[in-house]
Formats: sequence, C-alpha cells, structure tokens
Amino acid sequence: MGTNLQVQNLTAEDFGGAEYEGCNEYLVHTKPEAVETVHRGFLEAGADVIETDTFGGTPLVLAEYDLADRSYYLNKTAAQLAKKLADEYSTPEKPRFVAGSMGPGTKLPTLGHIDYDTLKNAYVTQVQGLYDGGVDLLLVETCQDVLQIKAALNAIEEVFAEKGERLPLMVSVTMETMGTMLVGTEINAALAI
Repeated sequence: MGTNLQVQNLTAEDFGGAEYEGCNEYLVHTKPEAVETVHRGFLEAGADVIETDTFGGTPLVLAEYDLADRSYYLNKTAAQLAKKLADEYSTPEKPRFVAGSMGPGTKLPTLGHIDYDTLKNAYVTQVQGLYDGGVDLLLVETCQDVLQIKAALNAIEEVFAEKGERLPLMVSVTMETMGTMLVGTEINAALAI
C-alpha cells in the first residue's frame, strides 16, 4: 500500500496539509481516489485479498499527526472503501476479500517503549473501526515483538466478544537476517506463542 501510494507523487495538499504529509491512513479522508487506485491495481491484477490502508491506524501512530481521535473513523472508512471495491470486482467464481491491516506501530512493548495495556487499548479502537467497516479478516502484520502480537490478538478477542461474532485472522512476523525477530525471538518461539 505505502509503496503504491508513494509512486503517485502525492503532494502535501493531497494529505490535507503539510502537517499530515506522510500519513497514508489519512488519505482515505483527504484523497480516497489515491487509495482506490492502489486497490484497483491489485484487483485488476487478480488479487483475491486486498488490504485496507490502515497499517498505522492505531491512535498511537496517528497521534504523531495529531489524528489520534480520528482512528475509529479512519479505520472504518478505509474498510468501507476497500470493501466497496472488493465487492465491485467479486464474481461468484472469484470472490474478493478485504483484510484489515494492523501494523506493529512505532513502539515496542518488550523494549519498554509502551506499556501493554495502552497498546492493547489502541488496537481495540482500530479493530472496532475495521470490524464495523466490514473487513472479511484481520491481518496483524509485520510483527517484530511477540508482546505486540499478544496485545493485538487480545484486542481482537475483546472486540469479537463485544460483537458476538468472529472473523478469520492472520499474523505475519518479520524475521531479521540473523534469523530472529527484532527483539531476539526465534521463529519456533513465535510459532509456539
């Protein structure tokens, strides 16, 4: 998503002003057609699943742009935009799906950058928006810290309990060249957790 938005050479004006430049998640509000272009590209290439433009959609990351209070709205709007396009491209023979993208954020709990409860609660807000926007599954992605994964998954479980219905979920981890996650966790430990 990010790379495909960058190649569009968007301006500060596209982001809603210089103070929001680089906040890709805000584009679903300020220039949804840019996000739509990315989704259409993947759908036209035959993708079965597209991701929402919400990688940095927690209130914690959005706070860096003074947008923390817009987290629920931006996640829901991003989900609705992706779902609309997935539905447009879906056929009975080839249904298309939307994954609610949940990135690792910018603070790692294992390294003491943030406490667990604050991180989990930030993910709850994001999951509520993605769920209410109609995603088909949730993708906790590019994880670098197993405690961050736990916070995200517990937030998801909290929302599932609140909504009374579950969605499929996926987790992807990032392994460094030395064979561990950023905080030193080996893949076998990540799988066990």
